Amino acid sequence: MSLSNHFDLVATDGQARTGRLTTPHGVVRTPAFMPLGTAGSVKGVHWRDVRNAGADIVLGNTYHLMLRPGAERIAALGGLQAFTGWNGPMLTDSGGFQVMSLAQLRKMSEHAVTFRSHIDGASVELSPERAIEVQRLLGSDIAMQLDECLRLPAERSDIERAMQLSLRWAERSRRAFETAPAGHMLFGIVQGGDVPELRQASARGLVEIGFHGYAIGGLAVGEPQSVMLAIIEEVAPHLPKDRPRYLMGVGTPEDMLEAVGRGVDMFDCVLPTRNGRHGMAFTRFGQVNLRNARHADDPRPLDEKSAWPATHGTSRAYLHHLVKSGETLGAMLLSEINIAYYQRLMADIRDAIAKGTFESFREQTRAGWARGDIAAL
Repeated sequence: MSLSNHFDLVATDGQARTGRLTTPHGVVRTPAFMPLGTAGSVKGVHWRDVRNAGADIVLGNTYHLMLRPGAERIAALGGLQAFTGWNGPMLTDSGGFQVMSLAQLRKMSEHAVTFRSHIDGASVELSPERAIEVQRLLGSDIAMQLDECLRLPAERSDIERAMQLSLRWAERSRRAFETAPAGHMLFGIVQGGDVPELRQASARGLVEIGFHGYAIGGLAVGEPQSVMLAIIEEVAPHLPKDRPRYLMGVGTPEDMLEAVGRGVDMFDCVLPTRNGRHGMAFTRFGQVNLRNARHADDPRPLDEKSAWPATHGTSRAYLHHLVKSGETLGAMLLSEINIAYYQRLMADIRDAIAKGTFESFREQTRAGWARGDIAAL
């Protein structure tokens, strides 16, 4: 079965693609990086700054929002956008990552995952049908199927079992989604660990079921970057060219740049805000550790050429002071700076693809990271 297409491919340059994904709450320009609003907020960053940085779409999490404040409560308050104040598109993960990350708090069956809430210990069941119901109550523009994500390395038998279960859950998720409002989308998730033939089988099975878009899950969970990129190369040819491709939980700027070159359109990752809270800034020179004592007397900004105010208008010495003092403002400013850098990178990638200069852009960007800002690192 197939579903209506909401994705327009604007330009390609080799395997790299740029396009437009139309949702009920606006258009998403791809390649796109989605800041994490796991529990209904991007940690330490106001929605205004997320939008001003260039983000078209953010991500929320079904498991966390289902537990607190509750999907039914959010629905009664008008859905995620009305509840949070974010007026753009939202994608919600289905809770499949928590199947891995909260393994000590859950039990698996063919029917569903039963979690013991990390908040109050209550027993909560999450089936493919309930995951879709919760995402509909949240009002997310893009919902994800429920799947089982494994940490790598893992035994092939475990990988195949999880992949086959995820395919069965994909069918159930697809059936549960059939009465969703017009314009809302459902993505299937390719699983199969680091085994190419299992990845291919998963991709073919999902395409046969039919989804608005296709995610590659179960990567950046312990495997080397070379394995991740090899799996993307195995999967991409088996996915429809006219549907968006989402690499879940990835990643570093280099990960994203290389994945775009292999045909990926969408990304999410905790790194911009998590690293910001730990004193790390992403820049065109690579990462800068503001905890380092050499910044204490440095009056220069992180990057005088950046368009983001906190990047070009705040001294390294002040950022160092905030970080070392444990001031909340330091984590906020660095999280803003990192989100702005990720969005600038995506915008520059889109521009390079449209101009047919992606390869030279990739080489120049990687050279900048490799060269670094020697006086600052």
